[in-house]
Amino acid sequence: MAFQSTLPFESTADHAEALALLRILPARGGHWDELRDAAGAIREPWRRFFGLLGEDGVAGLDEAAASVVQQVRGNDITYNVYADKGEPRPWALDLLPFLIDEDEWARIERGVAQRAKLLNAIVADVYGEQTLLQRGLLPPALVYGHPGYLRAMKGFTPPGGQYLQIVAVDLARAPTGEWTVMSQRTEAPSGLGYALENRLIVSSLFTDAFRSLRVRRLAPTYSQLIATLAQAARATMREDERKAKGDSPHIALLTPGPFSETYFEHVFLARYLGLTLVEGKDLTVRNDMLYLKTLGGLERVHGLLRRLDDAFCDPVELRADSTIGVPGLLQVMRAGNVMVSNMPGAGFVESPALHGFLPGISAAVLNEPLALPSVPTWWCGEEAARQQAFAHISEAFLVPTWPGMQGGSTGPGAANIPAGMARGPQRLADWAARIEQAADAFTIQQPLPYSCTPRYEDGTLRGRPSVLRVYAIADLNGEWHMLPGGFTRLAAEHQTSVSMQFGGSSVDTWVLSSQPGSTFSLLPSPMKPGDLARRHRMVSSRAAENLFWGGRYGERAENNVRLCRLILGSLESNDADEMFGTLTELAAQCGLIPSVDTLARSSPHAFERVLVANLHENAGYASIGQNLASQARASGEVRGRLSNDHWRTILAARNDFRDALDGLSLAPGGQRQMFENGGQGGGNSNGNHGAARDRYEPYDRMKLMKALEDLATQLSAISGAQGDRMTRDEAWRLLFVGRHIERVATMTTFLHVIASEGRLATPAGFDLLLQLFDCTLTYRSLYPGRFEVPALLDLLVIDPTNPRGLYGVYDRLRKKLDEIAVAAGGTRRAPFAELMPPVAALPTLEQLCEPGENGRFPVLLDLCEQLGAYVAAASNEISARYFSHANSLAEQVAP
Repeated sequence: MAFQSTLPFESTADHAEALALLRILPARGGHWDELRDAAGAIREPWRRFFGLLGEDGVAGLDEAAASVVQQVRGNDITYNVYADKGEPRPWALDLLPFLIDEDEWARIERGVAQRAKLLNAIVADVYGEQTLLQRGLLPPALVYGHPGYLRAMKGFTPPGGQYLQIVAVDLARAPTGEWTVMSQRTEAPSGLGYALENRLIVSSLFTDAFRSLRVRRLAPTYSQLIATLAQAARATMREDERKAKGDSPHIALLTPGPFSETYFEHVFLARYLGLTLVEGKDLTVRNDMLYLKTLGGLERVHGLLRRLDDAFCDPVELRADSTIGVPGLLQVMRAGNVMVSNMPGAGFVESPALHGFLPGISAAVLNEPLALPSVPTWWCGEEAARQQAFAHISEAFLVPTWPGMQGGSTGPGAANIPAGMARGPQRLADWAARIEQAADAFTIQQPLPYSCTPRYEDGTLRGRPSVLRVYAIADLNGEWHMLPGGFTRLAAEHQTSVSMQFGGSSVDTWVLSSQPGSTFSLLPSPMKPGDLARRHRMVSSRAAENLFWGGRYGERAENNVRLCRLILGSLESNDADEMFGTLTELAAQCGLIPSVDTLARSSPHAFERVLVANLHENAGYASIGQNLASQARASGEVRGRLSNDHWRTILAARNDFRDALDGLSLAPGGQRQMFENGGQGGGNSNGNHGAARDRYEPYDRMKLMKALEDLATQLSAISGAQGDRMTRDEAWRLLFVGRHIERVATMTTFLHVIASEGRLATPAGFDLLLQLFDCTLTYRSLYPGRFEVPALLDLLVIDPTNPRGLYGVYDRLRKKLDEIAVAAGGTRRAPFAELMPPVAALPTLEQLCEPGENGRFPVLLDLCEQLGAYVAAASNEISARYFSHANSLAEQVAP
């Protein structure tokens, strides 16, 4: 929905009628009020905004707020907080934008651009001539003691000579109305993706106000960022690459992965900017070059927009325990063969202690004073500054000079760790002795009451302390371009510090202008029919591997759910004793129970208890729950390739089944307690083990069967979405291949176990196979009342129209592998046809029906073993060829 203006632009003085519908609470004492001035009058930008909304617009704010929540949920905008144990938190976005007028923004723009230029000069000097250190303008302890200073980068000059391409600056308005710099981010600044997503949502709700206020657009700055990255990356291209690809370097966005706090914006930003989203394991270094592993081989990467912290970038030269970096990345940088933004090693200028030295450095380097002041800061490592702080203020924030020092440590030296912003202002006198013990580690910052920005909630406007994060984007001429707006954060209720982790929210930020707004956009423009081209998205090796295994886990879960339901339904049947050995062997072969478990094989009731104890994802075996969790993890890695319904069904299958098992006390802890109590038997069992069964905590078998039935329905929906809602490209083929490899492996296991147990020609084994292959209705309609092994094997093995017929599945698998091989390009590896002979070379129906001397159908058993070996070899070949790239470099590098 979007609110249309009820008043012309010139008539916004009539805002009073609109605001009369709202309850406006005063700002906190001692804080600048962004909504009202000292006399209580509404400030100019807000008068115009509410006047444009009019009474109807203000009356509909509740509906608009609900729309924000709906769009956040519908777009799956999340923020991962480590304390939430991996569960993504919905992004917190408030309805009303934060308004900044033109003149005020001009002051911010000048000050932030100047500061970005200064920070870039400091980084260049520290990794170059180090004149600032030699002249005493920058204390060596703040550089060499900071973990963000990387000695491995000393003497390095990046392509184009620009060390920083993005600088984020956090600003707060002091009670005097003056904008003050609270911190700066140069390592891997976050928020650019969230700022854009906020804009897309909020501007769509206030379209008329957005146009009438001439809000400056964000897209030109993102375009500048791409141009800057491309210009720097172009310098790393070889002449032959320029001839083959023109001046189009390959740029990727390097993310830590789905467990990163801001992973959503990594995905969103990469898609918006047209970059390849990669993790460290997607990249490899060969001959001082950086390559992306793709389905078609290795493709050169010329530039990286980095969202990975410095220390984790290269396990060879930095943190050896990093599993998310790229071994050898720094060497590729030093060789001049990749541009990385921002340069690893720039994080040391984020230290809060640097604030106290920036005025002097600015005067020496830029020959001008700072246009924006920093929050008053004293580094305790400088005795004069420490004494001055103690003489002038009694309470202040104690923040760590270097990152990684703060937070609840109780070990040796814990008393010397600064309290941090979250602990609030501290009495300096109480910390004097501890500061003296480790003065360098402490930085003192004067408390600054943040300005209060209006927030709408339930018909009320109330101010929350706010911090504005703005972004400066460099060009290769040394100039800086500001993102007109940025990313405003509000404190949580009853909080003074601003943190998204502790319940804060975000606000779209509008910079108003007197000039007509730009219509430039990086969003796709309308195409003409002649502009269209049949192009497929590049499939990275990581995406290919996750699609492949996502298909395998989904198929495995679907088959195991069918088997588990059949087992639980058979334990009280007349054939239970006859089929007991076969059922336990099937469960063991398919991972439903441990392969070596004497308890499970001792009696039907013990088997049942072991079976249900191993359903949960935390059971420690390849359980149904674990397959569901693995499918969700693999699918989450390729979230951008799945429809929203497809993704939600995958999550629901895992979560609903887990919740059902927890509700039935079938989580691993509850089952261990059952076995420790020494009993046997299910809650609804009617067997002859009553005395022993009573020593067990019973469970409700009917509820478990209902949970398995619901799960089977969800897995069918997932399979349907994969077949009906995905583009038939290489990605889909990998998922198809994964499912079919797993299907062949499972179907041959079913056949092999039942035939080797001598049950194929028995009514119970015959019926079990039909149910496991989901072919009961088909067989009964074709051969009513008949019990014929040839008919059974023809349907389950030979019939090409049966979606689970073994030969048909195997043949479709071979064809898809050939299609993938063609799409991926040539290779010197053996073709799949040599690993998997055609169906014509497999045994005929007459041969399969030969019972043999022991009635165990030896040709059928040999076929099952052969097909299992064929698909296992194909799986290994897929991994070597497309995932791990176990060929020579010359065979793999994409042209």
